[in-house]
Amino acid sequence: MAVYTEISDDELRAFIASYDLGAVHSCKGIAEGVENSNFLVVTDRGPFILTLYEKRVRESDLPFFLGLMEHLAGKGIACPLPVRARDGQALRRLAERPAAMVTFLNGMWPRRIATGHCEALGEALARFHAAGADFAMARANDLSCAGWRALAGRIDPAAADKVQPGLAAEIAAELDLLERAWPDALPRGTIHADLFPDNVFFEDGRLTGFIDFYFACTDSLAYDLAICLNAWCFEPDGSFVPVRGRALLDSYAKVRALDAAEVDSLPLLARGAALRFLLTRLYDWINHPEGALVRKKDPLEYRRKLAFHQRVKSAAEYGLSVR
Repeated sequence: MAVYTEISDDELRAFIASYDLGAVHSCKGIAEGVENSNFLVVTDRGPFILTLYEKRVRESDLPFFLGLMEHLAGKGIACPLPVRARDGQALRRLAERPAAMVTFLNGMWPRRIATGHCEALGEALARFHAAGADFAMARANDLSCAGWRALAGRIDPAAADKVQPGLAAEIAAELDLLERAWPDALPRGTIHADLFPDNVFFEDGRLTGFIDFYFACTDSLAYDLAICLNAWCFEPDGSFVPVRGRALLDSYAKVRALDAAEVDSLPLLARGAALRFLLTRLYDWINHPEGALVRKKDPLEYRRKLAFHQRVKSAAEYGLSVR
């Protein structure tokens, strides 16, 4: 989450008047994340999240995202539920941008990741994948392997090398390898594609739900696991924590068994996930909007993770013990 677009008090009151939420008591911008402008809005009916969708999010994709949240909530998956206005519409406009209100999810994201968090995440992710199996809509993953070359092409090599000498050449070499070897016949379905710790809430040690579905798409289910390995199973110094990897993968596999092709492909999928976040972080680092209320994220964190995955020979090195 982030704030790129400010809204006036009058604009906010007029927008909220379209809903049966009562009067507005407060509105506070949320600085975490990098994609959209987000606000915590408190009304007579309680707290809600207001999102203004910025340029990177295509308006034509929004029915998929909002529809997915409604579908998952109907299947018992804890996630924000889009709020429909009096006219029955969940998607509206505010400050010349598409906008939506969603319900507030209780809990906090874990600042210090423990094995128990990873175990709960693995089970919840498998249940998410099962719940999405009959979701009627589909959306291509623009940030999977087929899209990385174009994204890399938008990054000035000289600017990349200022972040880390030789980084542009490293990225080019990794792209060549991944494009040759990327698996395209793994089990597919609806994935979240951005399950970082700040998108997963816990309360009293219990996972209370997922948020921020604006990268969700149709892709290999195991790629979602690979993203989680990157996001949850490393220490800040870049070292991999096998006990977290084992907890994540084994708890997932107890709900949805991984087939042999998924297990064999996991190191490559993890490399791809690391490159994907290296690229998007690098682009945002170089092209940080002046004055935006948003926290830049270090792209070199994912260069270090990529280097680890490049040395991995099998899924066993991630701690997987259930086939």
